[in-house]
Amino acid sequence: MKMLTLNPMTTPEYSWWWERRINDNIPVSSQEDFRPIKEHLQVVLLELEIIKQDFEKRNSELGKKIEQLEEEKMHLGLDFDIHKLEAKKLRKGKNKAEKDLNSLKADYKKLRLSIRTAGLGKTSEQWQQEIKEEKTKADQWEKKF
Repeated sequence: MKMLTLNPMTTPEYSWWWERRINDNIPVSSQEDFRPIKEHLQVVLLELEIIKQDFEKRNSELGKKIEQLEEEKMHLGLDFDIHKLEAKKLRKGKNKAEKDLNSLKADYKKLRLSIRTAGLGKTSEQWQQEIKEEKTKADQWEKKF
């Protein structure tokens, strides 16, 4: 073993390192830090088990969340289909109402034309004027005979 002469400049850390070194700078493992491999593996296994449980718990939570989102997606899909059918029915009703309105407009025009042709489209003042004219004509005709 090599001898070391201590001088006043040596620090306690250096002394500790020097005492532990073997074969020129390879530290020796101390027996107090030594733990049997079985103990070490048990600690690792326990840590792995905790990690596995955390993973399974998180995986379960995410699975439930996925199921919930898929259910919401299904409901939204059904709601969309319902609204699509309602919109289709409303469009059909609107088209039918527009056809009916156009038919009524055409019938109204025909009716107005028929009223004008038959002379029924006069106002009450026009009828009064026509009656006065006819009365005057009748009076004049009576005077002649």
